[in-house]
Amino acid sequence: MNWNAVSFDWNQARAFLATAEEGSLSAAARALGQTQPTLGRQVTALEQELGVVLFERIGRSLALTPSGLELLDHVRAMGEAAGRISLAASGQSQSIEGQVCISASDAMAAYILPGALKRLRAEAPKIEIEVVASNALSDLRRREADIAIRHVRPEQPDLIAKLVRDARAFLYAAPEYLDAHGRPETPEDLTACNFIGFGQPDRLIAALNEEGLKLSRHNFKAGSESGVVAWELTKQGLGIGIMAEEIAALTPGIERVLPDLPPFLFPIWLTTHRELHSSRRIRLVFDLLDEVLSERW
Repeated sequence: MNWNAVSFDWNQARAFLATAEEGSLSAAARALGQTQPTLGRQVTALEQELGVVLFERIGRSLALTPSGLELLDHVRAMGEAAGRISLAASGQSQSIEGQVCISASDAMAAYILPGALKRLRAEAPKIEIEVVASNALSDLRRREADIAIRHVRPEQPDLIAKLVRDARAFLYAAPEYLDAHGRPETPEDLTACNFIGFGQPDRLIAALNEEGLKLSRHNFKAGSESGVVAWELTKQGLGIGIMAEEIAALTPGIERVLPDLPPFLFPIWLTTHRELHSSRRIRLVFDLLDEVLSERW
């Protein structure tokens, strides 16, 4: 290899890659935890080293030049290689200390994870936990999280996934709502009820109707992308909501609607990167989450 031909450093290439993928210097600076002027100087230094212009400004936005587009695939490959090096190094760590990032839905993060983390603190007090509460899937290959709790099976071959169990969800409502609108006695009675939407309403309606209900968008008078917000709307009496039975059990006074209705099942998957699974601290957290989430509490 001609080492003298490499005339730039990785920080410059990383600044270019982040700017290209995030779409602006300000967004890239936030993603990398740097100031915008520092990031801009790194991109400029790369342009000077290579003797090309990588971006052109169009209004308030940045667009890649032909030279930038040609370079992007090569730098992206460098970024993926750097990520693999970081993963491999993390996987070799045998210390029961350091940070572990866990990604979970906002409802799981708010209501279930705190109890698990309390047990983890007692067993491994030197582990630092960061919780990413998001209903979007974190990209474990790009280190957006070390461990993810998901409700869909991951398809990437370099991820390790374990089906913890199928959890159960039921319909619930606040006594205030049921006292005002009556307590449904049959599934057909639900067609006249107000429901709380969560996520994409059409997908939720389709899932509920697959279980024998007959609901439409007309039934959903309120909702949110956030599971925590949707549950609060249910608790405040705005309509009937669907929730995991473990979370509902933490809410005093909430009533199950149509108790004889079969549960709605959804899977709980634990996922981590294959190389990270050899890290003692990642394995400890993974196994503890497996134990806690396997329980019906």
